[in-house]
Amino acid sequence: MQRIDPLINVLDLALRTLAGVAHAGRPYPGAGLTDDAAPHTAADRQLSGALMRVNHVGEVCAQALYQAQGLTARTPELRQQMAQAAREETDHMAWTKRRLDELGARPSLLNPLWFVGSFGIGLLAGRLGEAISLGFVVETERQVEAHLADHMQRLPASDLRSRAVVAQMKADEAHHADVAQAAGAQALPAPARWLMRAAAKVMTTTAQRI
Repeated sequence: MQRIDPLINVLDLALRTLAGVAHAGRPYPGAGLTDDAAPHTAADRQLSGALMRVNHVGEVCAQALYQAQGLTARTPELRQQMAQAAREETDHMAWTKRRLDELGARPSLLNPLWFVGSFGIGLLAGRLGEAISLGFVVETERQVEAHLADHMQRLPASDLRSRAVVAQMKADEAHHADVAQAAGAQALPAPARWLMRAAAKVMTTTAQRI
């Protein structure tokens, strides 16, 4: 039963993630903004929807990554760290899904593929040892932080709700990277970082459309 329980938890997480039923534990960053804080044109609305779809995909991937790395963690401390980060990423997933709904946009049709692929990558990172697993977290979160900074530049100035969500996500991702770094992360070799950037580019480009 001890071996089966983690598998049941993973299956439950996958079903809840892909069904879009995540519930945030923190308030929605855009809740205090009025309906005027929205894209003013159809083109702006379409752009916001595409960018928030990409951000939602990133959170689907984060759920899979942290769950897999938590499963392979060799110490209770690392498992707890991964679980805490995953809870905050659940907030992000709920927020981005809510914003997609507000914009009349849909999540990526390829979310099952993103989840399965990310889970496999997380298992591999975890199997390589604690320092590498933490280093993977640092590199992933730094790349996501840069990606969110780019979205802050691209989002329509009138879309204050999306901007509030992205700003809070960016702060959280920076915190995750800092915590992992302080816990003893080992820097990944340059080829690994380049490969991660290339994979992220494929994902973000595809998710904007599909």
